[in-house]
Formats: sequence, structure tokens, C-alpha cells
Amino acid sequence: MRIAPLAAVLLAAGTLAAQPRTPIDVSRLGPKVGEQVPDFTLRDQRGAARTLQSVMGQGGAMLVFIRSADW
Repeated sequence: MRIAPLAAVLLAAGTLAAQPRTPIDVSRLGPKVGEQVPDFTLRDQRGAARTLQSVMGQGGAMLVFIRSADW
């Protein structure tokens, strides 16, 4: 009968899911507000190279990082 192997898989999955996760202190990740970032060169959505100097305006620049599940 195939019920016993299925029950074992479900039991194992429940055991793994029940394990406690280590909390992440997100305030310690990445640069802080107002902190100067190192010079960089990254590609934009069109593939053009962008440097810190190329995006810096008269009042500075705001960098926004968005985490995406489909990257």
C-alpha cells in the first residue's frame, strides 16, 4: 500500500517546517541612510552601464534595492 510512504514524507516535511528559524536583523544589512556608498558600475534594465557618478545629481542620489523572486 502506498499510504505509508506518503505519510512518512508528510511527517518529515512537517518536522522540517517546524524547525525554528534564526531571525535576521535587517537593520544591519546594506548601507545606512546617509552613508556614502563605494563607487560602482552596474547595468540598468536596458543593459547600459551606470556608475555612481552617472546617477549622482546636484542633491545626491537615492539608491533603491528591490528584491525580486524572479531574478
